Amino acid sequence: MTPDFLILGLIWYIVFLFSTTCHEGAHALAARLGGDPTASLRGQASLNPLPHIQREPFGTVIVPLLTYLLPPHFMIGWASAPFDPHWQQRHPRRAAWMALAGPAANFTLMVCAGIAIRIGMAGGYFRIPETAGFTHVTEAAVPGTAGFAATFLSILFVLNLLLGTFNLLPVPPLDGNTGVTLLMREGIALRFLEWSHSAGFGMLGLLIAWVLYGKIFNFIFESSLALLYPGSNWY
Repeated sequence: MTPDFLILGLIWYIVFLFSTTCHEGAHALAARLGGDPTASLRGQASLNPLPHIQREPFGTVIVPLLTYLLPPHFMIGWASAPFDPHWQQRHPRRAAWMALAGPAANFTLMVCAGIAIRIGMAGGYFRIPETAGFTHVTEAAVPGTAGFAATFLSILFVLNLLLGTFNLLPVPPLDGNTGVTLLMREGIALRFLEWSHSAGFGMLGLLIAWVLYGKIFNFIFESSLALLYPGSNWY
């Protein structure tokens, strides 16, 4: 393991932990605003990563580090925010908005990264790269700290694109499975949630979602680049 590999891993983990904390913190805050203080009482309605690490140490520490060490050397993992299922049954609409708050936080971070990249390009610090990847959405146009910033913003952009879109898939236990109930009448939504939570999908649902997502991610990635660099067809 070279120093560059370790430094890149540190950047990955900082971005992963911050993005995951924002995602779960948004869930907790939306639930508290909707009348369920369960996650908030455990300190999760904040940007403090420690409550999330304490709740899911395997998903927030061990899995991200292991996945980075293995090819293709990018981080995946998970965290969670508890909620009161009785509150969800009483207020399925509020629960749906709570579920969508997590992906919304990721999209907000992605947009912020995109704005920072465009500002850096306008200032002459960044430029469009010849090829794009998880760590290479933009590249430095000048020597110095611009290289670090370009890598950091590239990872922030792509990781939050991935977290936001993946979690919107309407497959349990992902957020989209609850969020999609906004399109249903309340009675149907409650029956759908009861069925999907009791059917024991768990890891099977995640596997189905991961296989499906792998087939559409290139389209999602290229579409996001088209929005970031309108008028360019380099990708």
